[in-house]
Amino acid sequence: MDNLAGFTAFVQAAETRSFVAAGRVLGISASAVGKSIARLEERLGVRLFQRSTRSIALTSEGTVFLERCRRILGEIEAAELELSNGKSAPQGRLRVSLPQVGSLLNPVLAAFARAYPLVELDLDFSDRRVDVIEEGYDAVVRAGESADSRLMSRQLGQFQLQLVAAPAYLAQHGTPRLPADLAQHTCLLYKFPSSGKVEAWPLPEWPALHAAGLPALLHCNNVDTLLHFAESGLGIAALPDFAVRAALAAGRLQPVLDAHRQHDGAFRILWPSSRHLTPKLRAFIDFLATHVFPKN
Repeated sequence: MDNLAGFTAFVQAAETRSFVAAGRVLGISASAVGKSIARLEERLGVRLFQRSTRSIALTSEGTVFLERCRRILGEIEAAELELSNGKSAPQGRLRVSLPQVGSLLNPVLAAFARAYPLVELDLDFSDRRVDVIEEGYDAVVRAGESADSRLMSRQLGQFQLQLVAAPAYLAQHGTPRLPADLAQHTCLLYKFPSSGKVEAWPLPEWPALHAAGLPALLHCNNVDTLLHFAESGLGIAALPDFAVRAALAAGRLQPVLDAHRQHDGAFRILWPSSRHLTPKLRAFIDFLATHVFPKN
């Protein structure tokens, strides 16, 4: 049992990169985490962490040992779940961070809640790049790839950015024929809340256009606001295809520079690789993979 406690303390410290954070997750003091790992290092005869006053970092031996410990703890957790939860319905609190694309996700989340009424959803909508493990999330949904080796992921589906404007705007200001024509138009821009940087438009010429400076009426971090401004005839916006599909079909928006557009994006759900999939998390992942971008 002492070995298992040491393995658990070691994995948590490696994933959170902090004895204090590991202790918070495990419900023990940072000192207890450090002593448990010190005993483990003494027993193994190797140093698992390089320690400084401000941080810890895995040694090469620690990196190898981490993968072994993850597998060991994963098998134990899997065995426990098979015995205790194998026949039970998904239940309990599920803490998830999601991007601010309510038009895409809200109907799916409501359908999941109806299908699994024993699961309590704790949802945080933000485009901020959260630390899944450090901040205690069961999973996050994000666009793009993740370079975090501590996480597993599953693709939910693909989308494309489209340039759109209202017919009234194009009638008044003309339709751009080339990307360079955007210098004579009003642009509605998405700004990432974590960095303050503007999202690139799906054009090969975008870096040069942006560097030269485009006329902008709006910078915001909300897709619904950009969509409303575009439909109101206030400028040209770059929006995900799922957000503008209804407006395009109804004629409230029109595509702009479609022949010049180049973009492919994907939404993924990510969760800690050291964590065995509980029934509630497995149900959530499978449900989103089936319903966010349903296969026709």
